[in-house]
Amino acid sequence: MKPWFIGLAGALFGAGITVSGMANPAKVQNFLNVAGSWDPSLALVMGAALLVVTPGFFFLFKMSAPKYAEAFALPTRKDIDWKLLLGALLFGIGWALSGLCPAPALVATLTGVSGFFIFLLAMVAGMILYRFVFES
Repeated sequence: MKPWFIGLAGALFGAGITVSGMANPAKVQNFLNVAGSWDPSLALVMGAALLVVTPGFFFLFKMSAPKYAEAFALPTRKDIDWKLLLGALLFGIGWALSGLCPAPALVATLTGVSGFFIFLLAMVAGMILYRFVFES
């Protein structure tokens, strides 16, 4: 059953991204453009997401283990280092310039527009470069 739940969760998440407009780069860029043609609707999307996920975390931490895994895979590091800050800066710049982040980029590739594939290839190249530089 685990693969079915993973597929269902992915499809539901992708549908939510599409319906909310987060897979539309222009909508995201207008949300980030507070000095110009600002579109506050994505703030409502993010607020609604918090309303859904917050009770989920309440129940999650009452469980001893997830249903389809032996243990929770939660981050343990709490320090802030230069790699975290640089990564956050690069993510923010990339999100503002392209209007896409990883999950909406994957959803947007389903449209077949070549620009989304270029973004996806650049994203994967960045992941490979990170592994080559920092994890080898």
